[in-house]
Amino acid sequence: MNVTPSASGPAERRAATLAMACLGVFVAYLPVTTVSVSLPAIQAALGASTAQLAWVQDAFVLPMAAFILTAGVFGEVHGRKKVFQAGLASSAAGAAVALTAPSIELLWAGQALAGLGAAALLPTTLALISHAVPDHRERGKFIGLWATSLLLALAVGPLIAGVVLEHAAWRWIYLLVIPVSLIAMAVAARLLTDSRAPHGRRLDWPGQITAASAITALVYGVIEGGAGSFTDTRVLVALLVAVAGAVAFVVAERRSDSPMLDLALFRSAAFTATTLVAMITFLALIGFFFLLSLYFGLVQQLDTLQAGWRLLMVTGAAILAGAPVGRLMHRVPARVLITAGLLVVTGSLLSLTTVDADTSFASIAWRLALLGLGMGGVLTPMTATAVASVPVHLAGMAAAGNNAFRQVGGALGPAVLGALLTARALDTFPAHLADAGITGAAGQGIAETARSGGLGAVAGMHLGAATGPALSAVGDAFLDGLRLCLVVAAALTLLAALVSAALLRRPRGAPTVAASSSGAPAVAPQARVG
Repeated sequence: MNVTPSASGPAERRAATLAMACLGVFVAYLPVTTVSVSLPAIQAALGASTAQLAWVQDAFVLPMAAFILTAGVFGEVHGRKKVFQAGLASSAAGAAVALTAPSIELLWAGQALAGLGAAALLPTTLALISHAVPDHRERGKFIGLWATSLLLALAVGPLIAGVVLEHAAWRWIYLLVIPVSLIAMAVAARLLTDSRAPHGRRLDWPGQITAASAITALVYGVIEGGAGSFTDTRVLVALLVAVAGAVAFVVAERRSDSPMLDLALFRSAAFTATTLVAMITFLALIGFFFLLSLYFGLVQQLDTLQAGWRLLMVTGAAILAGAPVGRLMHRVPARVLITAGLLVVTGSLLSLTTVDADTSFASIAWRLALLGLGMGGVLTPMTATAVASVPVHLAGMAAAGNNAFRQVGGALGPAVLGALLTARALDTFPAHLADAGITGAAGQGIAETARSGGLGAVAGMHLGAATGPALSAVGDAFLDGLRLCLVVAAALTLLAALVSAALLRRPRGAPTVAASSSGAPAVAPQARVG
């Protein structure tokens, strides 16, 4: 079912759809690195602990992950254009709340609203492309541009934050999203063609409630367990709720005649592989970006703009890799592209384990660029394969499902790696203080401050002549934790590479989904995956 388009022909409709999809995903992802590199400034201004900083990131990613499937269904039932517009409005509202937030709690609220907006934008932008471009070969080019817009948001975010923080308070990093979202809403209202699913989809409330409960409880349990103890009653209850919610979600989806996530999608080896790869990879990489921003601020004492230029090495290289990878997608199997890209990422993460407080920009730049090249080799074929591996009428659901698992990984990244970093750094911090000559009551007091407020809290202590040695000990302890996290992140991306190599082996032309639970025909030609 379509609304009469404003554009005059198919080419114009495709161009308008692509422009709005790229702008939508740009708005959705801009807060990720903009906020990430601003965390030291936010911590200093609001007096936040390391765990509270992790919640700044996860307050955005958590609702994105929890509601992205629902947003996809809303778009299919009520019209994707309407959900796209709602996503832009929520993004603008979230930025406005964060812009005026006087406390860490209100900042969380603004981030959550922006995350809801991103949840609406991600599946609808891909579904709009799938509807406007049914041919999977041509669609792959459009998805490549969509992925480039995503990477562009990640690239310019740190630079925007750096310029803002040189001249104004941290809160002004949120300003740009507001006019961009409002302008996009006005343009989309005139140019964008609406569409919805043709097979009578309806909302799946049991699936939504159980999915949101499982995701929220899991991320909460991991964050609080890392900040305190995994034997804490609250943490154990949260993790049990996560397991129960996941089981209930599977049961609800199997029984529903209009499931939010049709489990028949997982009969496609390509969809299953790309979904697992997306979740594992984003857990490692979003967690890595969280830690890297802290490394630049806490250990190397760089300002936000300096950190932004360094992060640009990652996203800039990924953007440069995107175009040739897009052209190779129809000549080289997705299994080869994705696996090779993940192996490059693994190697670059391991190479970063040798960095220390004095590592020069030249020495770290090539490693970050290598990481970006690997990412650029993964993102476009991973997304295109997930969408192309299912029937056209399930493309919106496939896009939403792939994005949902990707964002679950992204939400867990800062939580899991932040917990590992904190535990390792606090374990070794007293020894580094002793090596710096700070012992006895002074050393115990500094270590206790770090345990209660995070390593960053030590910088706010008045230590006199001991300030330099104490901060050096903070840097050494942080590096201990960072190296452990880099090894773990490398192990995760290697696992994702093995999953890609093992599962993306469907023969060309094989059916991808045997049948949907609604009984609709669900066989489509397989994209070239292996």
